[in-house]
Amino acid sequence: MPHKHKATTRRVFINNVDSYSSRNVAKSLCNAVLKATDEEEELEEEGEEAQQTQAFEMVGTVSNLSDELPPYILEEYCHPGKDELLSHLMECQIIIYNISQDADQVEEASWAVKALRDQKEYFTSQKIFLLISTVMTWASSIPPDPEDPELPFTDEIFYCRKAHPNFKKHIDLEKLVVKIGKSNREIFSTYVVASGLQYGMGEGIFHFFFKESWLGETSEISIYGDGKNIVPTIHVTDLASVVQNVIEHQPRPYYLLAVDLSHNTMEEIVKIIATVLGPGKTLIRPFEDIYLNQELTVMEIDSLQVNLRMEAVNVENLLSVHWHCDGGLVENVDLVVEEYRLSRGLLPLRVCILGPPAVGKTTLSSKICKHYRLHHITVRETIFKAMAQLEGIVKNPDPDAEEVAAEAQELLNSLNESMDSEDVSEEQLRMLRDKMTSNQCRNQGYVLDAFPSTYKHAEDLFEDEQEELSEKFTPEFVLVLDATDSFLTDRVINLPEETVQDLGYEPEKFISRLSIYRENMLEEKSVLTFFEELDIIPVLLEATNGEEPATSLLMHKIFTTLGPPRTYPPSAQEVEEEERRIAEERMKKEAEERAEEERKEEEEARTRAACWEEWTQSSEEARVLEELYMDSLTDQMRSYLMSNVMPTLGKGLIECCRTQPAEPLDFLAEFLFRNNPHDHPPSSEDSAENHNLPEPLD
Repeated sequence: MPHKHKATTRRVFINNVDSYSSRNVAKSLCNAVLKATDEEEELEEEGEEAQQTQAFEMVGTVSNLSDELPPYILEEYCHPGKDELLSHLMECQIIIYNISQDADQVEEASWAVKALRDQKEYFTSQKIFLLISTVMTWASSIPPDPEDPELPFTDEIFYCRKAHPNFKKHIDLEKLVVKIGKSNREIFSTYVVASGLQYGMGEGIFHFFFKESWLGETSEISIYGDGKNIVPTIHVTDLASVVQNVIEHQPRPYYLLAVDLSHNTMEEIVKIIATVLGPGKTLIRPFEDIYLNQELTVMEIDSLQVNLRMEAVNVENLLSVHWHCDGGLVENVDLVVEEYRLSRGLLPLRVCILGPPAVGKTTLSSKICKHYRLHHITVRETIFKAMAQLEGIVKNPDPDAEEVAAEAQELLNSLNESMDSEDVSEEQLRMLRDKMTSNQCRNQGYVLDAFPSTYKHAEDLFEDEQEELSEKFTPEFVLVLDATDSFLTDRVINLPEETVQDLGYEPEKFISRLSIYRENMLEEKSVLTFFEELDIIPVLLEATNGEEPATSLLMHKIFTTLGPPRTYPPSAQEVEEEERRIAEERMKKEAEERAEEERKEEEEARTRAACWEEWTQSSEEARVLEELYMDSLTDQMRSYLMSNVMPTLGKGLIECCRTQPAEPLDFLAEFLFRNNPHDHPPSSEDSAENHNLPEPLD
């Protein structure tokens, strides 16, 4: 008989409470309430409300302490020592160790169950030790009946199970937990819950396939191996429900399988994910390629190879589990995908940008798409891409699908005819709607650039007989970028000629388009009226007084309006690549600056060299001229001395030798003074020579 408890809140310990599996189990247990006692039931029958009390108080270990405790956790412990951990375990009535995702926890769980067994004599009330293990401890089991491959494994034959080689420690721990709980179950009761591969609420082991499909960066989602292996699965919420039922009912069997009713193959699981979230196509690849995937751990890779058809007999017969997804992932894929989006905050962001021609809508749209990782949609580009696809179908028709090629040709002709029309045709609207409702736009969202321009266009595009479909692709935000006509005209004048022709901004066309836009906005039922009727209030943005679109101030206002991105944060690899790109750009900029400085220095050096050469050349010429002048002057002076001075000096020296005066120098000076040639009229020959004497140099 199940053990009965008083209706009191019980303290529950769970390890790794910040991991995917334990976190969701803790959330579910935290939301459980105590069942009404007989007295409370009588009060309810009398019309009085019985106050509901939380059934469990959750505490547990975490890998990193958070600044704020999650609402479902009363206390958290980060890497406690064994003595501290044991004291926390002794305070709890229920101890849950989850080893289904982290093999490193096997050793700690083994120590914990042994330590609690040794402390049984100090228990003040019954304790339950519950081990959440994995079906990988069955992975190498021999089929119950080799002649009947569809006969499932059941928990009734758990003693025949054989573990995957990399899960030997798991099965040893399972056997230890079962053995310890066989004696004195009233004091210390133990259970093993072997969980199937868990999914739901943001995804665990299947997250790689969900993420790859959601991002839409590949045209085909990989299936590793042949995909024929049957994967036993369970929604993580259903696993928590099984755990809660085991705690409340305490069934006699101490080993239970926790799997849903599905027997889906790996191929079926990946295909349905790719269809609902991604491109819808899959690619069979050798299983060895999965080891190149850095997002999957070795434990997860091993688990994805499991091939077991299982049935949870004890859970079905002994427990009253309120199943969330008993049919499995494939049958409940829409619900699981919605949980995935909500749990990870991967909600689409749909934006429509309107405004007059040349105001900068495309520039603004590109910046928003880059920041939020959205898809840029324009009518023109969408139609051109659709026509290219149709041309491919027409040129390479499938022999078995001639009708498809004929329909493609008919649609292509219709689109070609409508391209020359000023209005938007029904075929163009259908192409635009198909783009906006594609999986990529439904996943990340879009920025619809410069459309719709009228109330009728908006009505034809967004209103649909299926209201649910319409709500899923109607814009969430409408941004209206406006500017004065003079500002727009100046922008067009300054645009390159090629851009003007490509965008149709020739003077007459531009003025006509601007006039049509202004008239459409002044109509009683404008495109803004349509959005206002849907409670979508347009956000008006001004780009006037010389302010260019997409400035930092304008973008800040837009980012504040739209909120934070609703996509995956950059991965470590993307962050590293971005840092490398920024570093390369910085190095490139620094190199360019250094090159510019070197160029300037070289130019300055060349200028200095040229000036020096010019100065040196001019100095050399001056020196040569001066030398020539000095040589000429020297010759003239020598001639003057020889003609006028030396004769008189010679006579004076002869006279000095003849008379031999006591003071020869005074005598010679007196002689020269008396016989100065300038005091006597020079001869005709002397006059001719003296006439050629140069003027003294300045």
